Amino acid sequence: MPISPASTAHLASTAEEEAYFHLQQALRFGRYKPGDRLIPEEIAAEIGMSRMPVREAFRRLAADGLVTLRPNRGCVVAGLTLDEIHETFEIRSVLEGLAVRLATPRMNSETFEELEGLLDRVERAGQSGSGDWVLRHQEFHAFIYGLSGRPKLIRQITALHVVIEPYMRIWFDYVDKPLSAREEHQKLIDALRSGDARHAEAVMQDHIIETASMLADYASPGRR
Repeated sequence: MPISPASTAHLASTAEEEAYFHLQQALRFGRYKPGDRLIPEEIAAEIGMSRMPVREAFRRLAADGLVTLRPNRGCVVAGLTLDEIHETFEIRSVLEGLAVRLATPRMNSETFEELEGLLDRVERAGQSGSGDWVLRHQEFHAFIYGLSGRPKLIRQITALHVVIEPYMRIWFDYVDKPLSAREEHQKLIDALRSGDARHAEAVMQDHIIETASMLADYASPGRR
């Protein structure tokens, strides 16, 4: 599931993890922009710790693809080109498609009741124009891929969601509400309900790839 500020405290069992989650949250919500330099002394003072855990957090963020460590410039916030946005969604489509295929046999009536409730929350957030739509959308997807029962796969998908989240927020800012969100996600639930794992996998892959084209349009420099 997406990491909320309230949950950061109990997830961060070490100073390095606290710094990592703090920075990850800031990057997800667009507090830092592509090209911004992250100053370890400033961040350490903000969180209330030494520089060393912050530097270690930089290394983890670099491994996630969220920042770049450059000689003479230090830690710089990474940005995605349009090609990289498409590539990220292509990878997501494969991994989440696999997760759906693994999750389908694990689903039951309670699962579908929960999914319908999550979809209702996505729709309410979209209708209200709330930025919560991005979080609600992630919760919907996270619930599905979380049922795959594959921890490494779940971690990889979650990392991709973190990378793409700032661009999802840009997209949401430019549309009155995400187009066909209810219909597209209901189609996915119906595919899952059919019990045909391969069909559900294909529907998820198509859904993610279609989203990539719309998102790339709104994330392009000419639209900002």
